[in-house]
Amino acid sequence: MKLKVGDLAPNFEGINEAGEKVSLSDFKGKYVVLYFYPKDDTPGCRAEALSFKENWDEIIKRGAVVIGVSGDSQESHKKFKEKYQLPFTLISDENDKIRETYGAKGLLIPARVTFVINPEGRIVLIYSSQMNPTSHVKEVLNVLSKK
Repeated sequence: MKLKVGDLAPNFEGINEAGEKVSLSDFKGKYVVLYFYPKDDTPGCRAEALSFKENWDEIIKRGAVVIGVSGDSQESHKKFKEKYQLPFTLISDENDKIRETYGAKGLLIPARVTFVINPEGRIVLIYSSQMNPTSHVKEVLNVLSKK
């Protein structure tokens, strides 16, 4: 499915680093930053996660939550989150079901794509940049500042 800005975001369900079930519907009424990244603790993915962490106060102040999604295991996410003290949840998508639903598959490696979903469940941003992982948070803050 090819999603575009203005579409209703498809609900998803996954298991986070703590073994808890998480779904998009859990955050109804909030802005959701849903970012897909290739792999835990690789240079680009670490930089992207840390850029969200460094801007966490600003993101929260603007009424949003952040959810990271990759094909890594729950245990890998737990280690990644603890190692860098990430303040947001990471969902394990080992079968790529969520990634496929959002059209964030990629060609050779999993795509680095960020979606911002508004409180009504509509997509207000789709941003893809494989080679500039820290640019994602700038785009997110730009969209959240216009709400």
